[in-house]
Amino acid sequence: MRSKFDEQLELLNNSLIEMGSMVEKAITDATKALVTQDLALAQSIIDSDDRIDDKEKEIEGLCLKLLMQQHPVARDLRFVSSALKMLTDLERVGDHASDISEIILMLADKRYVGNLEHIPLMAKETMKMLSESIDAYVKRDLVLAEKVIAYDDVVDEIFVNVKKDMIGLIRENPNNGDEAIDLVMIAKYFERIGDHATNIAEWVIFSLTGTYKESRIMGY
Repeated sequence: MRSKFDEQLELLNNSLIEMGSMVEKAITDATKALVTQDLALAQSIIDSDDRIDDKEKEIEGLCLKLLMQQHPVARDLRFVSSALKMLTDLERVGDHASDISEIILMLADKRYVGNLEHIPLMAKETMKMLSESIDAYVKRDLVLAEKVIAYDDVVDEIFVNVKKDMIGLIRENPNNGDEAIDLVMIAKYFERIGDHATNIAEWVIFSLTGTYKESRIMGY
């Protein structure tokens, strides 16, 4: 019975890695589409969001099957329950990639007047957080999960720099206001992606320790 459960847990791990890869690709492509103003790529990201949603439903079904058929307890129960919580964050990250792509399409007929240096940097750092949060879950790595949470401050600091850049644009020329607002919105979506990676890391800690945001839950 335990071997069957372990096989299903391995399937869950692999499925989460696959969904994480899908989401990471969406973010990577959104960043590329932004920098190059590749409208076809931006549209493809929007079109592919349904596949991420389908993957979420598939993994959710696997988690529910594990809960109903295997009746896990203690650490195993926390592990599966955490996966269900993480799914929501991964799905939202996919949504944010689509949100960014929609703004890119809105900016299609405009030539960027601002420096995009900090926004691609935000994308790079949030992808690092997301990848490591999923790795922490699969490897059951408490230290890595805590590292992801601490790294959120780095992303927040870059977001502050983006806002400063956009304020400077508006001061130079008030006509830059619309573009500046759109670019701040894109940066805000990347900042939210960092928050979702943090959430995932917090659920990893819960799955390993029974503590979620310094509170003991589920009695373990």
